[in-house]
Amino acid sequence: MVKPLTFKGDKPKKRKHRELIASTDSKFGSSHHTSTPTSTSASTRTPAEETQHLEDTAEDQSWVSADTPSDIAGPVVLVLPSEPPTCIASDANGKVFAAELENLIEGDAATAEPHDVRQVWVATRVAGTESFSFKGHHGRYLSCDNYGILSASASAISHYESFLALPSDIPGTFALQTGGGDKEAFVCVREASSSTKASGRVIEVRGDAGSLGFETTLRIRMQARFKPRIKASKETKAREKISRKELEGIVGRRLEEDEVRRLKRARREGNFHEEVLDVRVKGKHDKFACSSAGEDSLGSFEIERDAP
Repeated sequence: MVKPLTFKGDKPKKRKHRELIASTDSKFGSSHHTSTPTSTSASTRTPAEETQHLEDTAEDQSWVSADTPSDIAGPVVLVLPSEPPTCIASDANGKVFAAELENLIEGDAATAEPHDVRQVWVATRVAGTESFSFKGHHGRYLSCDNYGILSASASAISHYESFLALPSDIPGTFALQTGGGDKEAFVCVREASSSTKASGRVIEVRGDAGSLGFETTLRIRMQARFKPRIKASKETKAREKISRKELEGIVGRRLEEDEVRRLKRARREGNFHEEVLDVRVKGKHDKFACSSAGEDSLGSFEIERDAP
């Protein structure tokens, strides 16, 4: 499920059950809601589970740097090598500009996070190529024309809306080649004089750099939940998590503490099914042993009773 984009400092919105029902009825027609939700609600979580849930949510919404082109996916911020740190942004009319970043730790561009939806682009790999398209908040794509002028007014992806991400010599940075990698031109940042700025200069972003250099070195910040390595790690942790009740349901009987630890360890190590079979067999042996012991004691009681 696609989650809405959030920014640092935003307060989580609380939605009531009746609002959910009303929105569902408006889309699919009214109905009688007699079934109970199957998902675990916050009220049924233990304090430990609630803490873990909050930590996982915070981790999902955090921003990390893409390390390789294969990492690039979902909402991204294209951080420019400028001072102060800026990023590629677009207004509702498709005008592309360098927007100053405010969410930084000690001015480090490697910690940048967006504070404005205009700074966020949704990265998607162009089908059949190694290039990427970047869709803005207004539903239009980042584009670079033959003169190196960037805009964001295209409603479809063509040669001009494709960018090839090339890893640079600095770890965690990239150069964006325009024209899907077919043109010898790169996205870059430049300073220009300005009479409207107090500093007398303005930072411009263009797509006509003819060679690679510091001005073409961009950082691509992305949401952690879309990064493949972090995503795989979370999926592995999710597979490892299992409660005592779930284990007892799988085995079919109550478990001893050492059996629970044994099965949880097996789930982490990948031999879970074998251990489940062993525990089941052990349970059957114990059951038959108890049954045999009961019959033996009953037999001895009968012998003693019949003795003169």
